[in-house]
Amino acid sequence: LNPLPKQKAQRYEAVKWMMVFAIGVCTGLVGLFVDFFVRLLTQLKFQVVQSSVEECTEKGCLALSLLELLGFNLTFVFLASLLVLIQPVAAGSGIPEIKCYLNGVKVPGVVRLRTVVCKAMGVLFSVAGGLFVGKEGPMIHSGAVVGAGLPQFQSISLRKIQFNFPYFRSDRDKRDFVSAGAAAGVAAAFGAPIGGTLFSLEEGSSFWNQGLTWKVLFCSMAATFTLNFFRSGIQFGSWGSFQLPGLLNFGEFKCSESDKKCHLWTAVDLGFFILMGIVGGLLGATFNCLNKRLAKYRMRNVHPKPKLVRVLESLLVSLTTTVVVFVASMVLGECRQMSSTSHSGNDTLSLQGMSEDVNSSIKTFFCPNETYNDMATLFFNPQESAILQLFHQDGTFSPVTLSLFFLLYFLLSCWTYGISVPSGLFVPSLLCGAAFGRLVANLLKSYIGLDHIYSGTFALIGAAAFLGGVVRMTISLTVILIESTNEITYGLPIMITLMVAKWTGDFFNKGIYDIHVNLRGVPLLEWETEVEMDKLRASDIMEPNLTYVYPHTRIQSLVSILRTTVHHAFPVVTENRGNEREFMKGNQLISNNIKFKKSSILTRAGEQRKRSQSMKSYPSSELRNMCDEHIATEEPPEKEDLLQQMLERRYTPYPNLYPDQSPSEEWTMEERFRPLTFHGLILRSQLVTLLVRGVCYSESQSSASQPRLSHAEMSEDYPRYPDIHDLDLTLLNPRMIVDVTPYMNPSPFAVSPNTHVSQVFNLFRTMGLRHLPVVNAVGEIVGIITRHNLTHEFLQARLRQHYQTI
Repeated sequence: LNPLPKQKAQRYEAVKWMMVFAIGVCTGLVGLFVDFFVRLLTQLKFQVVQSSVEECTEKGCLALSLLELLGFNLTFVFLASLLVLIQPVAAGSGIPEIKCYLNGVKVPGVVRLRTVVCKAMGVLFSVAGGLFVGKEGPMIHSGAVVGAGLPQFQSISLRKIQFNFPYFRSDRDKRDFVSAGAAAGVAAAFGAPIGGTLFSLEEGSSFWNQGLTWKVLFCSMAATFTLNFFRSGIQFGSWGSFQLPGLLNFGEFKCSESDKKCHLWTAVDLGFFILMGIVGGLLGATFNCLNKRLAKYRMRNVHPKPKLVRVLESLLVSLTTTVVVFVASMVLGECRQMSSTSHSGNDTLSLQGMSEDVNSSIKTFFCPNETYNDMATLFFNPQESAILQLFHQDGTFSPVTLSLFFLLYFLLSCWTYGISVPSGLFVPSLLCGAAFGRLVANLLKSYIGLDHIYSGTFALIGAAAFLGGVVRMTISLTVILIESTNEITYGLPIMITLMVAKWTGDFFNKGIYDIHVNLRGVPLLEWETEVEMDKLRASDIMEPNLTYVYPHTRIQSLVSILRTTVHHAFPVVTENRGNEREFMKGNQLISNNIKFKKSSILTRAGEQRKRSQSMKSYPSSELRNMCDEHIATEEPPEKEDLLQQMLERRYTPYPNLYPDQSPSEEWTMEERFRPLTFHGLILRSQLVTLLVRGVCYSESQSSASQPRLSHAEMSEDYPRYPDIHDLDLTLLNPRMIVDVTPYMNPSPFAVSPNTHVSQVFNLFRTMGLRHLPVVNAVGEIVGIITRHNLTHEFLQARLRQHYQTI
């Protein structure tokens, strides 16, 4: 026996929670894998190169050290590019693709198992290969793929493995899990579960419900603490203590106890923070503008060429980066005094660990004892430790070094984002911004004489300003940075800075992810339309040329419709035409369609009768009399057999259209726009499934003899339904008839032709629709609206037409 519906729903909910937990844990493990190997390869590389630099400084063979470094970097980057050749979607940060997916656009291959393998392996090599990329962006993509794949319990790459897992066979469930996975990715990358949830809300999901928020937060927590547990165990050997929340840690911001005048920030500093926000917005807009030009250049000149060219481009970027880093560290650095304060007054273990960590990553290339090379310290470390240096190092970096570092980093990371390796943008932007913030603090301290300022705060605000100017995220980025610093007092300055940076940047162009989405030509729907679009109505933007099917249609018509169109849904219609024609006597197909039409359309008389029965309770007799009169006039025709009556009236609903014809290109306008009564929508996948399973009946039988499929059988092939062009339909008799009425959606969302565009848009976006039929007052379908009809470009074009016709 089946469990009761309530028990079934509870079990479904329980399975959903378990899946969400599993997604969180797996995302945390992917993060752990990437982090562990990046650390391993980077340590290996820097140990070899550093020892050779120290030897060669005395012997004068620095060219050899450079060659060693180049050998490591080029090998790693080459491997990363090869992985992207296997699965091209794995290039870049993956956030634009996930954004599109959650908006309701299926980007091919974006959530496949192969993608996540290439992504995780590739980002590991591209970060270890010294490119200016981060591993945080790809974590979000990896999390999303885990979210899409785990609940399906199947993969194209592993076809042999088959589980009978009946749950979550719909796009809506899949999309919910993808948004949970993306949030878990952010949570694992930054140790910010709340930030991850907000990221999923702000950047990703177009369709959100209350229950999902809680599940997504749970998923993010699971990811953060899985990663934390394993990293603390592996690095410190203390299993069960949670010391390392995310892949990217900002450390603790604290004034040293000896300095009584020191405050993390004061009200005076807010003015500087706002100015830094403006500059960050301008820098971000510049970055985006340059990157957009580069991306367009790549689309024209690199992508059409053979795939090897992309690998060569990655290698060129790697070569340039390596040489710049090496030469800058050797030639442009200054020797700075080691700060003595960092060893006194630190009683707490974590702080001492942190300052030792900061001091151990100092590089003393070419500098006498007790001094260090400030440029090499920034360039010859993993990016995370360079950020820590800028946030916490008490020793100073000279303004010249910071400006040069900022400039080189800005240009190189701009060039790097968009080559065919998996690459994140968060860490390079943070590092770039931190250098900018530290530079501001230096100038304020040395030239304006503000002694009370804390350089670490300025570095953090600079990082926030620049990152905000590039990606234009507001709420989630604020929370991510607060969670990463563990310092709630930074809430206000970070928020103000990000707001100002976003407004400044938006004045010039869009955020980097939106730019890349636009360049790919993805029909992304924004949160709402512009006010002026309300001059348009649904009838102005709909697609009036419809391809439709009848409730009872021959197989050959269905196959030809499916093979000659690429639409994903077809309206199910009957025709209403009052012209007298020779009625094809005894034609099963037409009589079935007429019967269906009669049974499914409520006549006005029937409607009145229903109303009058419900009005019997009214005391007013006039009302009843009125209804009764109506019924008296309209009742008689109902009693006779409708079909008989139609045959007598020699009434045909199909003017010059024999049932074997499918709606064709040669029709006249008048034929194409004949009035069609709308009964429902049927999806391409459903029609193909019906054909594959041979659901049909012959003309001599009644439609009741057609076999019935259950919902589970209809959705068995999800998410990859067979393609109509691959099917062998020779076994099917083309004269057989398919009754699609049990499988269509009889009550889809629909709008009237006079609906304002903003209402259409809100309905379409909030309900997550793909097709929106436009139905007039008498129930005839006049057009259909899809995502394409609501894109910004399409609406703009229609608005221009509208102005011209006025």
